[in-house]
Amino acid sequence: MTLKKILRRINRRAAVCVGAWLLRELPAISKAMLPKFANEPLDLVIEWPWRISHPEAIYFGNNVWLGPGSFLTAVSSYPTPSLKHPQRTVESKFYKGEIHFGDRVTCSGGLIIGAANEVRIGDDVLLSSNVTILDNLHGYESMELPFKYQPLEKIAPVHIGAGSWIGQNAVILPGVTIGEMAVIGANSVVTHAVPPHSIAAGAPARVIKSWNEKAGEWRACKGVARRADRLRAYGV
Repeated sequence: MTLKKILRRINRRAAVCVGAWLLRELPAISKAMLPKFANEPLDLVIEWPWRISHPEAIYFGNNVWLGPGSFLTAVSSYPTPSLKHPQRTVESKFYKGEIHFGDRVTCSGGLIIGAANEVRIGDDVLLSSNVTILDNLHGYESMELPFKYQPLEKIAPVHIGAGSWIGQNAVILPGVTIGEMAVIGANSVVTHAVPPHSIAAGAPARVIKSWNEKAGEWRACKGVARRADRLRAYGV
């Protein structure tokens, strides 16, 4: 066997060993790389990769677990450096955005939260993958300036009640309050408040079922189509 082949085998074995070590140690490495947040929660897990802006305005409860791909932004000014026009001066505006997680919040991954005012998530909330929560929108009042350079607008706090379940690919927009123990169907766009103990689905989302305490079961709301295929399309 030539020296070249020997070295190649050694390199492959070394790469396998390093890869195995990284997989084993990645949780600890990711935890060690986390920035300093507004508080010091117990047992916080945010799996790599993540992107976090202004962690000093982000609060976590204990035992929070966020899967890979989280993008958390507590907005302090806009436009941000990546959104500034290279040849045109756009006035910066300043904000005091905050993000609050309750205890035992979990997310499968791909969570996006942008807060120029406040996003507050209650205890024991289950967030499926690729959920987006925004308390602001890009401006779109002018045709003279690309939308990404226009000021933020429709800024209003977002609150998600304890014990709720937010389905995969759901988008929650500014000013929305979701009550306790509510369910948001997959692929829904939530533009208005959702009452506690209800299921909302669609784009825009509307309440399709409510919990009947006396009967101990979910019941379809009046005027809502009950076709099973329509309900299945939203994962509820």
